[in-house]
Amino acid sequence: MEKKKVTTGRDLLGDIAPKFAELNDDVLFGQIWAREAQLSPRDRSLITVSALISSGIFNNSLKSHLKRALQNGVTREELVEVVTHLAFYAGWPKAWATFSLLKEVFAEEDSPNPVKSLFGKGEPISPELSQYFSGRVYIRTLTPPDKKHNLQIANVTFEPGCRNNWHSHPKGQVLLVTDGRGWYQEWRKPAQELHPGDVVNIPSDVKHWHGAGKDSWFAHVSITVESGGVEWFEPVSDEEYNKLP
Repeated sequence: MEKKKVTTGRDLLGDIAPKFAELNDDVLFGQIWAREAQLSPRDRSLITVSALISSGIFNNSLKSHLKRALQNGVTREELVEVVTHLAFYAGWPKAWATFSLLKEVFAEEDSPNPVKSLFGKGEPISPELSQYFSGRVYIRTLTPPDKKHNLQIANVTFEPGCRNNWHSHPKGQVLLVTDGRGWYQEWRKPAQELHPGDVVNIPSDVKHWHGAGKDSWFAHVSITVESGGVEWFEPVSDEEYNKLP
């Protein structure tokens, strides 16, 4: 998923400090934050928020980074826990000041609200699988297949706008929606909007895709016959996806 280019430096300081603005937008946010192989955006957000709070910076910089942390997958509950933890190391007044900003951020209509998945978000998927997804996705294996039960049951969490490629399962699959809002679509059929409690029974060899809504995290439990495998096809185009509400 294409990331929005940061222009804050140029917007606010481009007229008086163009070099500083360039370093802020192109180096810090354009290069350093883009080094996802070395440190994920989620972890960078946690570090940055902690550093700003510890330094006593409670202006729009902290507020924007709190919102950025939500966009990068840190849940509201996790942010509250971070501030509570820092109160004992950085100081109680700093925690109070941060909570005031958090209340403002949480109240904003466009503030992201990453799901705190029922079964835990898990870890980022492997590089081998990530090529079949349009954004960040996390997986937690709940029950690995064994000789008696050849089923893999996993919790899968998608960031907003993330979806998998068109694909099929030779032995079918079942999805149990637990959090957020998402979509499921079979080839040549209309897309179905999904909400917690929905169950999707995917027939064998049916070409389909599923993933998050544009503005919502999404999580489901997948139940798959391990020996069945998966056959991957082309990505869901942005044009096709963006037609969905």
